[in-house]
Amino acid sequence: MNPPGGFSRYLKLAGRYLSLGRIPVLLAAVGRKDDRRLGSARDQLALLAQLVGAVWRGEYKGLSRQALVAAVAALIYFVSPLDAIPDWLLAVGFLDDIAVLGWVMTSWKRELEAFRAWRDGRGEASSSASTDSMAVIGNRENHP
Repeated sequence: MNPPGGFSRYLKLAGRYLSLGRIPVLLAAVGRKDDRRLGSARDQLALLAQLVGAVWRGEYKGLSRQALVAAVAALIYFVSPLDAIPDWLLAVGFLDDIAVLGWVMTSWKRELEAFRAWRDGRGEASSSASTDSMAVIGNRENHP
């Protein structure tokens, strides 16, 4: 399955975010962004933010580099106000964000399910990506 149009640009940005250590800034931006219009996709967004945070803190190591880059790219796409459909278009601004989240969730389904099982096995409750973003970020010194 091919990524949504224009998403390859975000995959390149994700690689830079990872190499420059910009993940805490990204997770904080995800936590600040109003995501009420995402509906059921909020759970997908929260899962991706939790996954990226757990990998960044060095707590979760069961993720391929490609899946990590795709998850980071989806989060960058979500916080970007000027993606394929600008977020300020009230009725449809988040439709492309939802499509990107859906693509990542489908493309990396097995790895995301493995993370969910790991997270749930640790007894961590699922939370919204808009909750305390600092809890998602965790200790910056432990990044991979």
